[in-house]
Amino acid sequence: MSSDAGQAVAESADENEPRMSLQVKISDVGACKKHVAVTVSEADISAIRDDALSDLSEKAQVPGFRVGKVPRALLEKRFKTEISGDIKQKVLLASLEQLSDEYQIEPISEPKIDVDSLDIPDSGDFHYEFEVEVRPDFDLPDYAGIKINRSSGDQTAEEYDAYKEQFLLSYAERVTTDDAAASGDSIICNIAFTHDGKVIREVSSQNLDLKPQLNFQDAVLDGFDAIMAGAKAGDSREASIMISLQSPVVEMRGEKVTAAFSVTEVQHLRIPVIDKEFCERLGASSEEELDGMLRSSVSRQMEYQQRQETRRQVLDKITASADWDLPESLVRQQTENALRREILEMSQAGFTREQIMVRESQIRQDALVTTRQALKEHFVLDKIATKEGIECEQMDIDRELLMMSFQNGEPVRRIRARMVKSGMIENLEAQLRERKAVDFILQTATFEEVTRKPVEKNEQASVRFSICGSMSSSLIDDTSDNGESE
Repeated sequence: MSSDAGQAVAESADENEPRMSLQVKISDVGACKKHVAVTVSEADISAIRDDALSDLSEKAQVPGFRVGKVPRALLEKRFKTEISGDIKQKVLLASLEQLSDEYQIEPISEPKIDVDSLDIPDSGDFHYEFEVEVRPDFDLPDYAGIKINRSSGDQTAEEYDAYKEQFLLSYAERVTTDDAAASGDSIICNIAFTHDGKVIREVSSQNLDLKPQLNFQDAVLDGFDAIMAGAKAGDSREASIMISLQSPVVEMRGEKVTAAFSVTEVQHLRIPVIDKEFCERLGASSEEELDGMLRSSVSRQMEYQQRQETRRQVLDKITASADWDLPESLVRQQTENALRREILEMSQAGFTREQIMVRESQIRQDALVTTRQALKEHFVLDKIATKEGIECEQMDIDRELLMMSFQNGEPVRRIRARMVKSGMIENLEAQLRERKAVDFILQTATFEEVTRKPVEKNEQASVRFSICGSMSSSLIDDTSDNGESE
């Protein structure tokens, strides 16, 4: 679809403010991208040039002339480079601001303009073009009175025992042993990855827990504990791994690499004794209070699971008609934001560091698919929030930060400062606004109670790097200090 705006001469809200005579042509070049061609008239350029020369005349110092008395022709000749740069900057800024005011363009990224290649002509009109990624244009679905299955059921003893075991493992002491490695142990090893006979990455001194699945940020190795079973210091094991089809390294998608694990140390995990000292370390006065804290964490995870299941059904229904495609470049840019939001929710729900790492690896492995869907959900929920006047208030943010403080024992001030520094405070604000939009939809939904699925036991280990070596480092430290550092 293409629209020619022709001569855009709009009246300013301030009648004394001059408006430029712009010729603008806007064309769609994708679901979320527009091509914009702008022509600035010679008269507008002359007016800006006059203003620039007037400003320069008031401060330019030229031998033989008093300030303010330098001839215009001499100013243009002597300060040609400075004047040209100033004029270009002012022409671009003024025209882009007017474009923003007069045209319905909702950019989600900075316009791609090669400023260095542009030159303002000494005479005649000035023409420039650029592409900008924008929000997709779509009609909202009917989101009133949708039907939702809602899971319910009490916390089970098996769920509590599994969580308690996982929690205590995060505080386990690693004790070096001469015994052969077995499932549940930990190893320290060096890893070399090869593809077509060439080493593509080497990492050293990796501490890996022997679990049925080992997650890299761009691949999964199943049966890891069985592969390493019986290994001792000095032994090596090899495994074939397929790179995720969502890897940012396009040429490696679906390729098989060989991982060689060279064991340098085998460790048993010694679970801590739950005594008074251990309880006090965790802010509990007794084992009974610690037990209550752990049960509360399991309950929060159950609530998180229920919220995610409900949210998924809502989002599936309201995005069912969102069949517009999103460019991979846009999806790549937004991958980190989508990941940050889920990590935030898991941190708020009291998941352990190891559980969050596993989820982070899973998301990174399927980054294109998950982020593309997350972006569609964001656009739909954002439009619903705008339509219904839903906003994230400061008190909403303060409440979430306070909850995170209660969960990990860190002062609110430190959490806020870290999140502001990392840029995650904006993610939190967007997350809360979207959550309120989902809650708004749920107010009119009808529910059918179904049996809750048990909270799954963690049978996965994760590392914080990708085999292909080009993905971002983990985001966990931006949000939470739960658990022990690696």
